[in-house]
Amino acid sequence: MIRDARAFWLRAPGEGELRRVALRPPGPDEVLVRTRFSGVSRGTETLVFTGGVPADQYATMRAPFQEGDFPAPVKYGYLSVGTVVEGPGALRGRTVFCLYPHQTAYVVPAAAVVVVPEQVPAARAVLAGTVETAVNALWDAAPLVGDRVTVIGGGMVGCCVAALLARFPGVRVELVDADPARAGVAAALGVDFALPANAAGERDLVVHASATAAGLQRGLELLRPEGTVLELSWYGDRPVTLALGGAFHSRRLGIRSSQVGTVSPRRADRSYADRLALALDLLADPAFDALLTGRSRFAELPAVLDRLASGRLPALCHLITYDEE
Repeated sequence: MIRDARAFWLRAPGEGELRRVALRPPGPDEVLVRTRFSGVSRGTETLVFTGGVPADQYATMRAPFQEGDFPAPVKYGYLSVGTVVEGPGALRGRTVFCLYPHQTAYVVPAAAVVVVPEQVPAARAVLAGTVETAVNALWDAAPLVGDRVTVIGGGMVGCCVAALLARFPGVRVELVDADPARAGVAAALGVDFALPANAAGERDLVVHASATAAGLQRGLELLRPEGTVLELSWYGDRPVTLALGGAFHSRRLGIRSSQVGTVSPRRADRSYADRLALALDLLADPAFDALLTGRSRFAELPAVLDRLASGRLPALCHLITYDEE
């Protein structure tokens, strides 16, 4: 019987801590989950950690089981995988994914967890939330057979988009990043790699995920006439400046946003649950292991997030383990 847990809280911008949590017994339609792994979504979570969420986006940025409010104190996170130890018989003992913050155990409605397919390792399953973002992006972008596609930004989201695009028939995919080390990740995902200055042009579609104005500008430069940039970056409270001169208008270029908070209107027949279940099925591909670039114990999480936010710890998805709990 688990009736006590520990959770990561952001006490103040740049200051994390672990707090004790008393767990109530699960109700008839609830589950008690013991956490095995959680993932740090580096872009979003470091933005939260540094207090960079704009005030007008506090409601939009809320995670499903967030406690507290931005900028702090707040309990935040959404990539959790664990084992159901109490709950309905069909779920008891199963490995599940949940959009829950970093916490050693928790009680949630049974409908809030999704069973991880047997062919997907529990550690890899923490990527489900990010693959879900990539699925929604490609529903928005709707690439065609034979398209020439560039993904700018080799972070978690960009790499997940590139990995899925590599499965499309005849689609030629190039991952573009300023860090030459991302070439190895691109190779593991089965896509080409280029530094920004050497990126191929005349692209049908550019998916932008670098969260920089320079990356978005480069994306526009790489498009063929009437091509589109799909913008996935979250800039927080940082302004973005673009040169939208003659080439933007004369080539009839487009910029379209995509955001995982709503299911793409192109797939109005699918629900949030459908999208997440699809993301977990797609994670059967071992190529996604290239995105798990480090691991730390839960007790180290406050220091880990500080190092990730400052750039002292480079990572794509940093895995948090709970074995010691």
